[in-house]
Amino acid sequence: MSTTMTVIRWLLVALTVLQVRSGSSDHKYKPNDEVPIYANKVGPFHNPSETYRFFDLPFCLPAHLKEKPEALGEVLNGDRLVSAPYKLEFMREKDSELVCRKKLTKAGVSKFRKAVAKDYYFQMYYDDLPFWGFLGKVEKDKTDPSEEKYYLFKHLHFEIHYNKDRVIEINAKADPNAVVDLTDDKEVEVEFLYTVKWKETDIPYESRMEKYSQTSSQPHHLEIHWFSIINSCVTVLLLTGFLATILMRVLKNDFVKYAHDEEEADDQEETGWKYIHGDVFRYPKYKSLFAAALGSGTQLFSLALFIFGLALVGVFYPYNRGALFTALVVIYALTSGIAGYTAASFYHQLEGTNWVRNLLLTGCLFCGPLFLTFCFLNTVAIAYTATAALPLGTIVVIVLIWTLVTSPLLVLGGIAGKNSKAEFQAPVRTTKYPREIPPLPWYRKTVPQMAMAGFLPFSAIYIELYYIFASVWGHKIYTIYSILFIVFIILLIVTAFITVALTYFQLAAEDHEWWWRSFLCGGSTGVFIYGYCLYYYYERSDMSGFMQTSFFFGYMACICYGFFLMLGMVGFRAALFFVRHIYRSIKCE
Repeated sequence: MSTTMTVIRWLLVALTVLQVRSGSSDHKYKPNDEVPIYANKVGPFHNPSETYRFFDLPFCLPAHLKEKPEALGEVLNGDRLVSAPYKLEFMREKDSELVCRKKLTKAGVSKFRKAVAKDYYFQMYYDDLPFWGFLGKVEKDKTDPSEEKYYLFKHLHFEIHYNKDRVIEINAKADPNAVVDLTDDKEVEVEFLYTVKWKETDIPYESRMEKYSQTSSQPHHLEIHWFSIINSCVTVLLLTGFLATILMRVLKNDFVKYAHDEEEADDQEETGWKYIHGDVFRYPKYKSLFAAALGSGTQLFSLALFIFGLALVGVFYPYNRGALFTALVVIYALTSGIAGYTAASFYHQLEGTNWVRNLLLTGCLFCGPLFLTFCFLNTVAIAYTATAALPLGTIVVIVLIWTLVTSPLLVLGGIAGKNSKAEFQAPVRTTKYPREIPPLPWYRKTVPQMAMAGFLPFSAIYIELYYIFASVWGHKIYTIYSILFIVFIILLIVTAFITVALTYFQLAAEDHEWWWRSFLCGGSTGVFIYGYCLYYYYERSDMSGFMQTSFFFGYMACICYGFFLMLGMVGFRAALFFVRHIYRSIKCE
């Protein structure tokens, strides 16, 4: 237990220092001081997951090649920083400085040509400021337009802005006229050059990262975001208001009718949802799995709230390398106790006895599919020698976190839940034998009900999804977390309401098996989001290749599954509250 507490302490420390950046201690320099510059990775522009180490291509090597130590989140993000071959001393200008003269072999020419053909870009960091550039260009042959010529840029121009003793901004542009022809398979002699220009600016050091978030904060983007929010709110308010009016009127009529029936005739046959009062709180099938799904959903809901909390206080500013991944791993590990407590407590309320199996199910329900997906995708990344392949050390760290933190906290939460005195508060007695469910039309079956339940919440978040996808699976930047949080709240409200409405109509049709149905209907938005993945991949992106395709659909399947569990929990909790309320409001024998 002491080992677990030590690891938890370290994880909490990792979480509190998410905002601390690596590199120079205070980012202050004197003229001619060496400023750290690191080369990170290269890869096809349209395949954000398919990135490779910078020196996998035959660039000029620096005199002393050293790797920069990376935090857990940075490694998960695919960052592999190494010292770059350029020397950009503070406030020292250079003109056509030689990096190296290099004779490219046929193999080297072929590597560069393939990279240029696939629109490769590079990413570097200068004083913790990211910058990008393309490796070359493809042009039509002037003599034969059907043929293409491949050119490698050999002269890089750096323009660096400074304010007193601090670096504020860096841009890198290639000279389009200084190129090397790589079209033919032959050895080529190349002189790699670079030029450095310094310019003074009045932008304060504290605001130097703002330029990276300006793309998502531009007025026309904000207008689209707010239009999306207003559109969602109006649609949701109209539909939920319409459903609420109908539901409240129907319920009111039901209450009046049932009260009138009780006064007139005690032996009159009951109909509708009151008729099944003896079955509505009958425990569901596979109650251990049901409790585990509720526990996992509650944990993921807690994780989402913590992540939003960190985002809203400004922890995830643009290019805070790996902060989001670190937060996800640490918070997921620390919230596993919530999953254990919720699952074991609810399983205990359902009079379950095999709580060990219940905890194992809870621990594996989300982590199991995620682990299997990771194993497959990591194998693919290793085969491609991509930076997305996690090194053995990182895998060991994650396994240790799962073993020393996640599992013990899950068990502790489970023990607390098992020993909790909470009882399932059913307002009516359950009969010994279940009533037979009458034949139902096709549209009252599970799958059509899930389709109806998932469509409305999905329509509320549809516009915002594009921006999220363009950020996660592209090079856009998403920083408007306040808007995203509003969309998340709308999603929860709509999911809860539509599940309650469908649960009422299910009970009114004398179908008392609402437990699993409410969970599946609540989580069905996750299925719609995965459907949107197909549309986004084929219609809105230029991603291609086996690795990028498998990463996109593999990890999106895990994310959508997480949404399914989280929203399923929300739907069930709302439905349970509603069902308890209506049966508490009537007299049942």
